[in-house]
Amino acid sequence: MSYFSFSLKDILPQEEKLAIFKSKSELFIGIPKETSYQEHRICLTPDAVTALVCNGHKVMIESGAGESANYSDKEYSDAGAEVTYDTKKVFSCPMILKVEPPTLDEVDLMEERAILISAIQIKTQEVSYFQKLSEKKITALAFEFIRDEDGSYPAVKSLSEIAGTASILIAAELMTNDNNGKGLLLGNINGVPPTEVVIIGAGTAGEFAARAALGLGANIKMFDNSIVKLRRMQNVLGQRIYTSTIQPKILLKALRRCDVAIGALRGKGRAPIVVTETMMEYMKKGAVIVDISIDNGGCFESSQVTTHQNPTFIKNNVIHYCVPNIPSRYAKTASVSLSNILTPYLLGIAEDGGLESAIRCDAGLKNGVYFYHGILTNKAVGEWFNLSYRDINLIVF
Repeated sequence: MSYFSFSLKDILPQEEKLAIFKSKSELFIGIPKETSYQEHRICLTPDAVTALVCNGHKVMIESGAGESANYSDKEYSDAGAEVTYDTKKVFSCPMILKVEPPTLDEVDLMEERAILISAIQIKTQEVSYFQKLSEKKITALAFEFIRDEDGSYPAVKSLSEIAGTASILIAAELMTNDNNGKGLLLGNINGVPPTEVVIIGAGTAGEFAARAALGLGANIKMFDNSIVKLRRMQNVLGQRIYTSTIQPKILLKALRRCDVAIGALRGKGRAPIVVTETMMEYMKKGAVIVDISIDNGGCFESSQVTTHQNPTFIKNNVIHYCVPNIPSRYAKTASVSLSNILTPYLLGIAEDGGLESAIRCDAGLKNGVYFYHGILTNKAVGEWFNLSYRDINLIVF
């Protein structure tokens, strides 16, 4: 005869775990026309609108919102969106989708307890913006805070890929005679020494700048203070390249010989200045600088913000390109990329039964929430603006 022993845990009644049934919700998304300076992108392409409408959702778009990205009102109408000239009507939708964060006047047009999905651009914001969101009890998500399954930030990564690739294309154009350049072709032609490119920063933007430069046949030298990033760069590029930590003497030597210098270094706050004006005095006449980091202040001491209309200036005989928001220069590509990232999240929110249910299921999406029903939930925003905040995990669980 066999005997079974039972523990106290086995004897006591246990909680029964019941399945949580999700009911699909319908989204009503409003896409207003972007009013920020030099912003030409749009969050959803007509194809994305078709996908949403076919799944039972509604999309209302302001007339002309997609024109800068070469999407007509007719394309959106054919995709199933309602096109209107009434800005107030668009902002009255329960969910607002924007590339740039709304202005204070635009927040005033939003309904109370509406959902906002946009960039946050924390370094350009003021306290009044967050106070206004709090007053209207808005739930706001910043797409640059949304994390993917692998822990990366898909929107930031995608836009960095565009900026990195574009930096080489821009430099190639600026080196032509028509743009006061040296008349060099960026690349490698038989019998002609290859172009020398220095890339400062081994992040995503630096990686794609390197890919573009190598693809054209240029010689590159990459600098970063992270050995891990530099080692990773050797692996992802699939070939041995010159890499170094940022040491003034070594960097100066590289700058003296280069034809193009790309600034792609990021910092926690302002981008660190690693190239002084004194160092730039030794650079070749007609050399080109493209400072991708200008969004965060720039990593060249001589960098000054320029515009897409007047993108360059010459200082110390070096051509400077310091335009913020480079992806907006390629509005259609950037719009498609952004749309491909946001559309699955929107469909997922609907499948989960709404945003509140979705952020309970998706930790990466929850990370994008910086306001929840008017309560600030992002630590970085709270510390940056000295505002009180609450941990979203204590509110939504």
